[in-house]
Amino acid sequence: MREAYHVELEDLAANLADMSLQAAAAMQKATQALLEADLSLAEQVIGDDQKIDDARAENEEKAYALLALQAPVATDLRTVLAVIHAAESLERMGDLALHVAKAARRRHPHATLPDQVRKYFAEMGELDVQLATKVAEIIKSRDVEAARALEDEDDRVDEIHRHLFSVIMDKEWEHGVAAAVDITLLGRFYERFADHAVSVGKRMVFVATGKMPGYAHDEEI
Repeated sequence: MREAYHVELEDLAANLADMSLQAAAAMQKATQALLEADLSLAEQVIGDDQKIDDARAENEEKAYALLALQAPVATDLRTVLAVIHAAESLERMGDLALHVAKAARRRHPHATLPDQVRKYFAEMGELDVQLATKVAEIIKSRDVEAARALEDEDDRVDEIHRHLFSVIMDKEWEHGVAAAVDITLLGRFYERFADHAVSVGKRMVFVATGKMPGYAHDEEI
């Protein structure tokens, strides 16, 4: 019985890692759709979002069943609780990629981004994908140092996000209010995606150590 129980715990972790890879793929495609005005890719991200939502619901259902039926303690309890919280963050990461894809679709066939800021979004997209991919590895390995290192990459996303404000507020900005609003919202989506990835990493530190690192702004999207 206990062996089957631990197999279920491992399955939960594997499903969670798969969610993170799904979020990474969604953001990669959404960013490409944004940069290339690719309607087909944008529609693909939008259509696939339900898969991440369903994965969260399935993981939460299994986690709550384990809580009710197995009464886990110590590391096992931390694992179940981390799955519940991390699944929520990973679903939000998928939602943020969805928002990027919808922005690309809304402006199609025109480019959403002026050339002036394209490189910043390309870099943020790459960093977000790297973060989500590393989170998947951390979920499986429970590598505490790798989880803590996620914040360094998140800092770079924050830096770019802040810089975008100086770009659109500059007196040389010539692309109008609509483009500035798009850039503000899109920058926020990428910044929040990275924040949620770091939050999942911290949940894995909690599983491994029993201590929850302090973290700011885990607010709603």
